[in-house]
Amino acid sequence: MFTGIITDIGTITSVEARGDLRVTVSTGYDTSSIAIGASVANSGVCLTVVSKTADSLSFDVSAETQRCTAKGMWQAGARLNLERALKVGDELGGHIVTGHVDAVGRITDIAAEGDSKRFTFQMPASVAPYIAPKGSVCLNGVSLTVNDVADDDLGHWFTINIIPHTAEWTTFGTAAVDDEINIEIDVLARYLFRMNQLRT
Repeated sequence: MFTGIITDIGTITSVEARGDLRVTVSTGYDTSSIAIGASVANSGVCLTVVSKTADSLSFDVSAETQRCTAKGMWQAGARLNLERALKVGDELGGHIVTGHVDAVGRITDIAAEGDSKRFTFQMPASVAPYIAPKGSVCLNGVSLTVNDVADDDLGHWFTINIIPHTAEWTTFGTAAVDDEINIEIDVLARYLFRMNQLRT
């Protein structure tokens, strides 16, 4: 379980093709406090620590995870938003995040708006019912608030403002149009949608 509040940006330093991909990520975390078998969110993907050094963590990324996540995410040099698992008593600054990617979206526009930047994202129809104005969504592991949502002949869209702090402390500071992003819908929206289906 996570909150979507990013606490480090890691960089993939090596990728080894085994049965799965063994991905090693450099980190500023004190890895002595992270156990083998612990969960760490990597740009919104909950992965298990399988080995570590003083300044890196390694994870096995299955073929299923590769299929369900953003293109180009699991290659050397890629930067990842990192978050350690939530502990009882931690501040819940974002929203409840599971680290399970529901869909992959795409950045279609980035426009300056004051000191912030307004990002427009295209999303698949499968997650569109779960995205609502002023609701929460997790993008590449970051807990964010939705501005607007639109459904038109060109597809399904939503916008989010990225403030300077978020840009500095996450990979959104270097994001570009056409980048793919991992989308996790709000867990409450998931259950409310299901409950509504059962009523009809």
